Amino acid sequence: MANRPLKLEFEGAQRAKLAARLDLPAGKIRAFALFAHCFTCSKDIAAARHIAGALSAEGIAVLRFDFTGLGGSGGDFSSTGFSSNVEDLKRAAAFLRDHYEAPQLLIGHSLGGAAILSMAADVPEARAVVTIGAPAHADHVLKNFHGNLEEIREKGSSSVELGGRQFTIKEEFLNDLGQQSVAARTARLGKALLVMHAPLDDTVGIDNATEIFVAAKHPKSFVSLDKADHLLSREEDAAYAARVIASWASGYLDADTEIASRPETGSEGVEVMETGQGKYQAMVVSGQHRLIADEPTEVGGFDSGPSPYALLSAALGACTVMTLRMYADRKGIEIDRIGTRVLHGKVHAADCEDCSAEQKERGGRIDRFERLVTIGGDLDEATRKRMLEIADKCPVHRTLEGSAAIVTK
Repeated sequence: MANRPLKLEFEGAQRAKLAARLDLPAGKIRAFALFAHCFTCSKDIAAARHIAGALSAEGIAVLRFDFTGLGGSGGDFSSTGFSSNVEDLKRAAAFLRDHYEAPQLLIGHSLGGAAILSMAADVPEARAVVTIGAPAHADHVLKNFHGNLEEIREKGSSSVELGGRQFTIKEEFLNDLGQQSVAARTARLGKALLVMHAPLDDTVGIDNATEIFVAAKHPKSFVSLDKADHLLSREEDAAYAARVIASWASGYLDADTEIASRPETGSEGVEVMETGQGKYQAMVVSGQHRLIADEPTEVGGFDSGPSPYALLSAALGACTVMTLRMYADRKGIEIDRIGTRVLHGKVHAADCEDCSAEQKERGGRIDRFERLVTIGGDLDEATRKRMLEIADKCPVHRTLEGSAAIVTK
């Protein structure tokens, strides 16, 4: 199970703000991974979303982001190149290192795979590297420019159509590609490598996988994505790739590495810490479980998680369901699934028909929780009434109605 991806941003190599997503597992995090997307693609391309989602379900948190000038990121794409993409990746790894944990797993798709191979040595914490449909030479993308190459050389720049969109490509971009030696850096990788490629890939031929694999030192592995296309556009192909990556990488990842800049799991109580993203976003840790709390966009949040009052409503709803289930099991009452919807609002005590005399006497505005209980099964009226009485006895209900002591130190 995975949480909704977090909206993040960090500064790229050209000082532009880069838009990112962090797919966090719902439970214990085994490791963090960094994903680099294909040329002129975005972090939200189907392959990136499917692989990040599937890996997070396997306990691996994945950061994916838009390179400078692409997707939701700032900056000018025409002023970028392969080298700046590599620098953006280094900044992304540093962002993870500073705010969560340095990535132990590096994954690159297409030209992003070549970029990952080129920067992997600069991430000493990385244990394993994965390429998917990656070219063995960075200048492989030049074939996408077709007849524009001559114009770029003559005029210094040209507008090129790629994937139905127009991009300005400068001569500096071509020169930068020609200076890269992906194979040489692969030979000095010093990390476990998994090469994944589709034999029917007509964008980056399978011979590229052979060249990368031969250049790399052991440990190295190859997996054929038999029915996939270059973009892994089918969800089942991306999901298969993710399962293989998670299984393969498990032999190299250090799950015991301490995650800095976040609450430690397993400590007493519930810990909450700002993520550093947006105005209100916070990570909530309870044992090995984690989730994000936030505020709605209309009050300045990212809406990346439940608000504090939504979490309080969730506590009441969860406690109600659990209390009713325990009572039904103890009494041998045959019922199906139990559900609860909790609505919260602020009301004037004088206008609250359901409030106690004491609450009305205090006056002013008070919190009102309305609980809608659903119980599946053939229940007689007496049992239905008794179940509602039991719902009022759930511990969280009593806490909210009572006077809890809150001590701040």
